[in-house]
Amino acid sequence: MATATTVSPPGSSTSPMLDPSPDPNPTSPSSTETASEKSSLLYVSFNQDFGCFACGTEQGFQVYNCDPFRETFRRDFNNGGIGVVEMLFRCNILALVGGGSNPQYPPNKVMIWDDHQSRCIGELSFRSEVRAVKLRRDRIVVVLEHKIYVYNFVDLKLLHQIETMANPKGLCAVSHAPNSFVLACPGLHRGQMRVEHYGLKRTKFITAHDSRIACFALTLDGSLLATSSTKGTLIRIFNTLDATRLQECN
Repeated sequence: MATATTVSPPGSSTSPMLDPSPDPNPTSPSSTETASEKSSLLYVSFNQDFGCFACGTEQGFQVYNCDPFRETFRRDFNNGGIGVVEMLFRCNILALVGGGSNPQYPPNKVMIWDDHQSRCIGELSFRSEVRAVKLRRDRIVVVLEHKIYVYNFVDLKLLHQIETMANPKGLCAVSHAPNSFVLACPGLHRGQMRVEHYGLKRTKFITAHDSRIACFALTLDGSLLATSSTKGTLIRIFNTLDATRLQECN
């Protein structure tokens, strides 16, 4: 069973916002090309409003603006790989997990990176490899293969633990509306989804598919859940409050 230890980051570090226009770590074209040639892509994820996306590589991580499309900034770690990089909207705080052939950080640790200070200001340690990380302004969600941990962002206090069936891809989704916190994850049985409504203190189990869950997504307020299975023939949409199936798309 995985356990977590924490080092608390300063609460003030989560508020300043990054300017998406200038590059805070400018790199010359020649050095960019050289770094790109050496880098292998390990991870890609959008931020919470889909205005940016971040890439983890064998060399570090990069952040791109979607519209207009451009590289916003990059951080190179001298051959240190980043296997997971999760943004918090456009602010200076990111969650990093080492990965690749030469991980920058241990794959069983989540490092809280403050880009204004260019250093890690906190960490969460586990007994097994971290599969994914999800961020809200008030919560950090860490996904292991058989367990999910929910932490308070300000002091990294553990708030909740969830057991799941084997989840090697780290499947998990959280809502991002400020007035509600909904988390969706695989249940303990094949094809089952678990939905946590933290504001309502309510847990719902949804038998979504006969096959294993392949992917799923929540709306921003967490009211709707879309799922698909490894069979890959349809997408189902559920009301997360009462677990009713609303639509099925072939």
